[in-house]
Amino acid sequence: MAAENSKQFWKRSAKLPGSIQPVYGAQHPPLDPRLTKNFIKERSKVSAVPLKNKKASSFHEFARNTSDAWDVGDDEEEDFSSPPFQTLNSKVALATAAQVLENHSKLRGKPERAQSAAFDTPASYQVIKSSSDAQLSRNASDTCLRNALHKQQSLPLRPVIPLVARISDQNASGAPPMTVREKTRLEKFRQLLSSHSTDLDELRKCSWPGVPREVRPVTWRLLSGYLPANAERRTPTLQRKREEYFGFIEQYYDSRNEEHHQDTYRQIHIDIPRTNPLIPLFQQPLVQEIFERILFIWAIRHPASGYVQGINDLVTPFFVVFLSEYVEEDVENFDVTNLSQDVLRSIEADSFWCMSKLLDGIQDNYTFAQPGIQKKVKALEELVSRIDEQVHSHFRRYEVEYLQFAFRWMNNLLMRELPLRCTIRLWDTYQSEPEGFSHFHLYVCAAFLIKWRKEILDEEDFQGAGNLTRVSVGRRCSNDHKLLGTSAGGRSREGLWALVLKPQARPPAVRE
Repeated sequence: MAAENSKQFWKRSAKLPGSIQPVYGAQHPPLDPRLTKNFIKERSKVSAVPLKNKKASSFHEFARNTSDAWDVGDDEEEDFSSPPFQTLNSKVALATAAQVLENHSKLRGKPERAQSAAFDTPASYQVIKSSSDAQLSRNASDTCLRNALHKQQSLPLRPVIPLVARISDQNASGAPPMTVREKTRLEKFRQLLSSHSTDLDELRKCSWPGVPREVRPVTWRLLSGYLPANAERRTPTLQRKREEYFGFIEQYYDSRNEEHHQDTYRQIHIDIPRTNPLIPLFQQPLVQEIFERILFIWAIRHPASGYVQGINDLVTPFFVVFLSEYVEEDVENFDVTNLSQDVLRSIEADSFWCMSKLLDGIQDNYTFAQPGIQKKVKALEELVSRIDEQVHSHFRRYEVEYLQFAFRWMNNLLMRELPLRCTIRLWDTYQSEPEGFSHFHLYVCAAFLIKWRKEILDEEDFQGAGNLTRVSVGRRCSNDHKLLGTSAGGRSREGLWALVLKPQARPPAVRE
């Protein structure tokens, strides 16, 4: 045993449990060894050894030295009368405390010299930290750093996505200054919109890669079919449609308290606070009242479907776009009570009619048993099987049904997966397509699956593949500006469609 050839570790080590050791601090010097002769004798042996001759002790050496640390009889054999265990007398303790207080007061009076004063001790009495201790400290620090890096690398890589993307940056992410090309496109839009009869085909072509924020409200009204192409008829049409909507309010809104409408209104009243709950704009009582009126009037005018959860999300893009026509500042935090009653009525009526035009093309998504969604999910499955058989087979292998993750994509038009600014940009393209919300939307969903096919194929179980398609695929796209084409200056046919189709190919018709 190693203890038989040499002293036991605890007996030959100066650093014993309970012994008094010099203490370093950020502002206080170490304990002055001149105050006790015994302490000087003990520490002089340590300081006399050159730093270069000392080697860092390894863990195995430490284990060998301490293997007998708790042998029976060790404590009884120890001589506690040895110098390291002598107790400091009261005079030494008081002198040390007085010196510490004096140095501390000097440091407070001269903070600029604090660093030098803290270590201003005579060279002959300087307590030197052994090289083994320094090496152990560095090893511990390096170990902590390696563990932190290893832990960080072992976690899945996830993009940092803001919880609420700024709605005010509708034209592009980050809202950089307009380039020459963007100014040229904006001027082209204004020429089209100011013409006597707007060429809707040309307007759709220009809108496909994105609509500039300045002209988006009137462009959306035209592309949705709410406004006529003839410029002279637009003002009378707006006036007539707005009056018609508020005529519905006067005629039907009070019936929300009637027994046969109570369930519909109750469900709308529950869903409204859940609409974009992290955006302050939609938590304002006045905005929620506007949404309640829009959804209730639409529900009673469309009894075949009535109100279905998910329709409440479809109002928000229209409301934000038409609000931005009157607000130049940050829309998401804007207090709508600062607007006049006439402006709020115009925004409400326009949002209702444009949402109605949208739902007219996808109403079968919300009728009984939602046959439209069932049909679209089946069409998505056929599309993915044609363009990427490997992804399709991967889903089948792990029994992941498309309905499990694509139902919400169809029901909410990806609004639960995308930040609102990205949804608005995406709807620029949807409205420029003849059947954008019903037909082109399939290719957007397929593009998500193909874009992140590698991540999907890496998942080797049902839960992993299902969760990735339900959550990660949608969230990842919010920072992928190339995929979404968030720049209004993007080229035609870039972005989502180009990921799954060749530029010259048109999407085939969805099988009924």
